[in-house]
Amino acid sequence: MNILITEDDNTIRAALAVILRDNGFEPVFAADCREALARFSRCGLCLLDLMLGDGSGLDVLREIRKESSVPVIIISCLDDSSDVARGLDLGADDYITKPFSGQVLISRINALLRRSSGFTEDIPEGLTATEQKLFSYLRMNKGRTLTREQLLSHIWDSKDEAVSDNALSVAVTRIRGKLGGRGRIITVKGVGYKWED
Repeated sequence: MNILITEDDNTIRAALAVILRDNGFEPVFAADCREALARFSRCGLCLLDLMLGDGSGLDVLREIRKESSVPVIIISCLDDSSDVARGLDLGADDYITKPFSGQVLISRINALLRRSSGFTEDIPEGLTATEQKLFSYLRMNKGRTLTREQLLSHIWDSKDEAVSDNALSVAVTRIRGKLGGRGRIITVKGVGYKWED
């Protein structure tokens, strides 16, 4: 999945790119408001700094929300409660203050992707709620191999590894039987699964 990084500090932008790539995401860069508005539609999630060289990230957020519900996480050194509230009121899905750890960022991204439910159109008939969630998450990450551990964590949040691992295998088998030409779930031996159109 492409994730937009709107950040005018080259050092921070590079660090965010490493974190995203290490976790299987592909960064798309925007150094200012103009570039962010031109590129956000290519991405499945946006990381948005508030203080940019040619304006405010809040203005970018307003424009994005006029035409898209793409998940947006504000990343900013502004930590006053009024700044956080304003960002969330304008439509941001989350707000992280700098500095933050890469682990926290990835956890927030994954939590937001779980909530946003990805692709809701063209879901095969007859899928259970859990199967729909798995189907959407695989499609959202098209071409990216998701480990069994990632899928178990995102779909079941289960501590019982034996039960949930079996549930994953069964769910994948059931989805495969209902796809009807909508794509396919590829088994990556010893690792997990990935979606291909």
